[in-house]
Amino acid sequence: MKYALGIDIGGARIKALAVTPLGRKLAETATATGDDGKKNWIMNVRLAKSHIEQSLGCLPTWIGLAAPGLVANDQCSIRSMPGRLPGLEGLIWRKFLNSAGPVSVLNDAQAALAGEVWRGAARGAQNAILLTLGTGVGGAALVDGRLLRGHLGRAGHFGHISLDPAGGLDIAHTPGSLEDAIGECSIRSRSQGRFASTRALVTASNRNDPAARRIWLESVQALAAGIASLINVLDPKIVILGGGIAEAGPALFRPLNQYLTSFEWRPLRTRVAVVPARLGDFAGAFGAAWNALHFQK
Repeated sequence: MKYALGIDIGGARIKALAVTPLGRKLAETATATGDDGKKNWIMNVRLAKSHIEQSLGCLPTWIGLAAPGLVANDQCSIRSMPGRLPGLEGLIWRKFLNSAGPVSVLNDAQAALAGEVWRGAARGAQNAILLTLGTGVGGAALVDGRLLRGHLGRAGHFGHISLDPAGGLDIAHTPGSLEDAIGECSIRSRSQGRFASTRALVTASNRNDPAARRIWLESVQALAAGIASLINVLDPKIVILGGGIAEAGPALFRPLNQYLTSFEWRPLRTRVAVVPARLGDFAGAFGAAWNALHFQK
């Protein structure tokens, strides 16, 4: 049996799945990443691979891996991911996983978009944007059927676009960034210490807490401004929102669409669809498998 193995390394969990060349899921597994500050997380990747192989009784024909960071030019490793997942930078996955064939590597956000285009919310799209809304804000873009990577692999870091040049500098030194406007990383400062999580903020907002409602709507308004700007630059047919904050459902999408009605340029009366991601935590694993199937070494 021929199948592709896709592995997605997240900060909390490692997800792996086996799919046929047409994308039909055969098996999946997930395990805790482990201590982000130690190298023991690497062995959990090997364990996830072994679990899939044992459940199917054979080795994968193709292997793809998704991870945070900037991908090396040969797409066989991550060349830059400072401050997280020690041992990731420069690790040659084909050697570590004892693979007879190449192991293709893709940035995790780009992999998530690839997965959603292949088997998820944007199936078959040629022009699409993904925003992952969580602790930070990540993203990726598909333009005319091609994933944008850029000169150094930075393409798609939409969380680091500037919405306010007079704002404070974010982790990438961007003033007034989209990430700081809606990411979980800034929730305490945005709420003057009242809320420790976006979930708590949204819950209070849904209960008509005036202060929580104001803070939440300001965050959603900033997101709408960011999306409208990206639409003008990349002209997507669809925008996909993933990550934990996107799970807020109507509390997010209803006001977001109201703001976009004011902000979005809609020539020919055409609006861009803004939809939730469909594949959940396994979007990156699907995308990693897709990349493996299309990898040209």
